[in-house]
Amino acid sequence: MKLRILHVLDHSIPLHSGYTFRTQSILREQRRLGWETYHVTSPKHLGATAPEETVDGLHFYRTSAPAAGGARLPGLGEIALMRSLERRLQEVAEQVRPQLLHAHSPVLNAIPALRVGKRLGIPVVYEVRAFWEDAAVDHGTTTEGSLRYRLTRRLETHALRNADHVFTICQGLRGDIVARGLGEDKVTVIPNAVDIEAFDVGGEPDGALKAQLGLAGCTVVGFIGSFYAYEGLDLLLQSLPAILAQRPEVRVLLVGGGPQDAALKAQARQLGLADKVVFTGRVPHAQVQRYYDLVDVLAYPRHSMRLTELVTPLKPLEAMAQGRLLVASDVGGHKELIRHNETGLLFKAGSAESLAQAVLQLLAQRERWPHLRQAGRQFVEMERNWRVSVARYRKVYESLCKAA
Repeated sequence: MKLRILHVLDHSIPLHSGYTFRTQSILREQRRLGWETYHVTSPKHLGATAPEETVDGLHFYRTSAPAAGGARLPGLGEIALMRSLERRLQEVAEQVRPQLLHAHSPVLNAIPALRVGKRLGIPVVYEVRAFWEDAAVDHGTTTEGSLRYRLTRRLETHALRNADHVFTICQGLRGDIVARGLGEDKVTVIPNAVDIEAFDVGGEPDGALKAQLGLAGCTVVGFIGSFYAYEGLDLLLQSLPAILAQRPEVRVLLVGGGPQDAALKAQARQLGLADKVVFTGRVPHAQVQRYYDLVDVLAYPRHSMRLTELVTPLKPLEAMAQGRLLVASDVGGHKELIRHNETGLLFKAGSAESLAQAVLQLLAQRERWPHLRQAGRQFVEMERNWRVSVARYRKVYESLCKAA
């Protein structure tokens, strides 16, 4: 069945984030299936200079930001964003005449899609990648249980119940959605995955780059990504003295940047470890592979909180696709991806001692490295590639389009 889907997105490429990479992979795989996809981004997409833009073969309809006002009551800014998106979405839907509206997180995209879908008689599906109220907690703009949190959660639940079908990225989120009163058959998991062809099993480290960073002759424990508080990089630094006590040649390599950048540098100085931790800053996307090749063990020390317990990240999958060695905290999002002692090592979330033990255990068991590398790569090849994940849309899409 030839399908015509209009996707409603928070932001997109050319911006780089886990959100945009997942979107890009979904759209490309849907197009390989012969489906027509169209794409509207919300006013929160930054940097667009025209109402329409083609990036890497994908055409995006941009939404202009609402006019800035003076001091506003809480919530008015969000209402203005939704109204702008609703107007733009209506224009595009009338132009491209989709059979289905597919709104992706956050709920600020779902509400306009539901309104336009109802007006035009088009089925609406809503894909939850994380809950907006939890993201606000992680960014420090609200606290769990606050009035804003409860109102946002109520809005999210309203969108979930009114969508024709709900997609989400993992079992943790699915369980939370079903607990809000949705039928089991109304919620489908489209797991995070990787484009396996885009990842080669890790190569040899670039000696010149290693020397340039002061890592020659060192064993490297690394993290490559955004420095958010929930990633637990403070715990990685906290664990380093115990690791160095047994393996003085170990260095930590942190590639990227983000809100915690200054705090992590200050922590390294306070611990007397400034010469043992290398901060590269953000590196061009095309250069990331060179930095991965420098790392002996990747660390994903996420703290336990609602977001990390419910949501599966992409980074460990990308690491496994490259046949990398990894240690990760035992939060729910990691336990859905990583099989302890088979595809990686899990340690007790929040425990610097447990993290240090996991790193030291892995470094001491070099004979197990080939099996761990192979098992991780095999897991993503068989279960976590985009061809398998995106195929899960077909049954729901076709059912809704036939019924419309």
